[in-house]
Amino acid sequence: MQTYSNAEFENIPNHPLEQGLQQLLERLISKMQRDELIRNTINQVRESLEVDRVVLYYFYEEWYGQVTFESLISQELSIFGSTGAENCFNYEYAALYLAGRTKAIADIELEPIETCHRDFLRSIQVRANLVVPVLVPRGLWGLLIAHQCHKPRLWLETDIKMMQIAAQTLSTDSNVLES
Repeated sequence: MQTYSNAEFENIPNHPLEQGLQQLLERLISKMQRDELIRNTINQVRESLEVDRVVLYYFYEEWYGQVTFESLISQELSIFGSTGAENCFNYEYAALYLAGRTKAIADIELEPIETCHRDFLRSIQVRANLVVPVLVPRGLWGLLIAHQCHKPRLWLETDIKMMQIAAQTLSTDSNVLES
């Protein structure tokens, strides 16, 4: 096995180790830029809407995902890592969001939703929510979700538009598209 000094190593063109390290560095930078965009977006949305919580629910495989980012009015409301209600989100719901569905629920206690969905929302202290899909060319990447936790909320058209613009911002970012 041949060994190289630092000076010799620097002069080896396209050394596989160097290429691998460069690719790793590029992936890390891309991930950091993506994460920063997501954090800034959900923080701005939460502050603008004046809601208790905004989360990004990321799908890591078909219809299975988890909360990977959150912006909170209080740390007590954290649901970071939550995977949602088991067997409640299925292909039927996914198809609606794949088609661009936006769902605004003013009061979970009055909305005609599945029992498992209502129970799950209660368990994470949600009283009203607004859900917008983050769609990329290959499909449903995630859901951008605003939660009002302590009281019902009538979602305005401007609230919905803001969430849609935020989701569109995420869905068109090159770092999100590559993830």
